[in-house]
Parts: sequence; C-alpha cells; structure tokens
Amino acid sequence: MELAQLIAHRRSVFPVQYNSEAISKSEIETLLQAANWAPTHRRTEPWRFKVFHSEASRKGLSDFLARTFEATAEKFSKIKQKKIAEKPVQSACVIAICMQRDPNESVPEWEEVAATAMAVQNMWLLATAMGIGTYWSSPGLRNHLNAHVTMAEGEQCLGFFYMGKYDGPLEEGTRHTAIEKKTTWY
Repeated sequence: MELAQLIAHRRSVFPVQYNSEAISKSEIETLLQAANWAPTHRRTEPWRFKVFHSEASRKGLSDFLARTFEATAEKFSKIKQKKIAEKPVQSACVIAICMQRDPNESVPEWEEVAATAMAVQNMWLLATAMGIGTYWSSPGLRNHLNAHVTMAEGEQCLGFFYMGKYDGPLEEGTRHTAIEKKTTWY
C-alpha cells in the first residue's frame, strides 16, 4: 500500500474489536523504532513509552485504572469503571504515551506535545500496515499513572495506546468537510 493510501486507511480500532491473537515483542519494538524517527525541534526527543505487554502487566494496569477511577471519579459509575478496566485486558498490548519536558524548556511545551503525537502517528501508520489495530485514549486517569509506574521529573502521560489484532475489514473513513473548505491559498 502506498503511503497516501495508508494514511487514508488508518482507523481507530477499539479494544472491543480485538481478537485474542498476540502481538510479538519484536512487532512492538518495530513500532517503537518507527516512533523514534518522529520530527523533533532541537532534537529534544520528548516521547517516552511505558509498555504493558504481558498479561500480568495489562491486568495490573486494568486493576490500577479501576481503583483510581473509583477513588477519583466525581460521579462514580460501575458501568464506566467496568469499561475502563476491560480495555487493557481486551488489548494485546497497551503503551502509555508519555512526554518528557525538556528541563531547559528550549522549545515551547506545545512543540514537545506535537513531537510526541507525531511519534504516535508513526506507530499508528506502521501498525496499520502490519495489520495491528490501535486506539489512542486520553482519559483523565492518565494524570495518575505516576502512582503505578516510575516517571521522571517533568514527565507526563498524554494517554494510552491500545493495540490488538482484529478480524475483518474496517469501515471506510469519512471527513465532514473537504480540504478545500479548510484551506486558504495566497
């Protein structure tokens, strides 16, 4: 598939859509290598990843998120807690997407966030080419991850990248408006 086609065919594939097929450590390492080639201003390379690959680590993340939701939710719902807890165990791998702020603040924070997002886009596109479904979720619980895993000073979690193999074709993509309506030429 050509790159333009790959970009147009990239989709969010949710944990409920994943089958039970494993994702190998080498497949994950390949995706992480792609992430590491994202553009980065002043070469700060702010992306950091916490990989929950084993069944035990995904179950641990699931339990942590469920407990944290119960302890912090303004409006607790058992149904929402169950959905939060299911995502990591339905996935073959979960990667916490983190950003390490440059301690010298040599670039604006938004550029560090953008560089991290580009690293994730690299993984997402390559995962699509590899037949791996992915989904980036940014729940408020991400702000509590440091209570579950070690994070460096200035490091923050931007979300969770759920991954799994899936069966069947995905829906066609759509855009609400054409690019011509979003572009001004000078």
